[in-house]
Amino acid sequence: MIRHLVFWKLKEENKVANAREIKSQIEQLKGKIPGLLHIEIGVNHPEASASNWDIVLHCDFENMAALEAYQVHPEHQKVAKFIGAVRTDRACVDYETV
Repeated sequence: MIRHLVFWKLKEENKVANAREIKSQIEQLKGKIPGLLHIEIGVNHPEASASNWDIVLHCDFENMAALEAYQVHPEHQKVAKFIGAVRTDRACVDYETV
């Protein structure tokens, strides 16, 4: 299984609304992507450190081929386009779990 973790920092303008929209759009991917076993998104708590990342995405995929198919899936591409317009930074880690 492949675990896919993504962290985003968002632009200050409309940050709260954009975080909610990203969460909503990502949650709508459930059941639409073959090979996607688990998807969860979290928004940084308002009382947490401002130096924290704003959003984290945690996905589990059957294998690397499923992750690669997710990356180019049209539903994922729609979400990625929106995120790209409202983020300032991104970090990602993909690793194999047992």
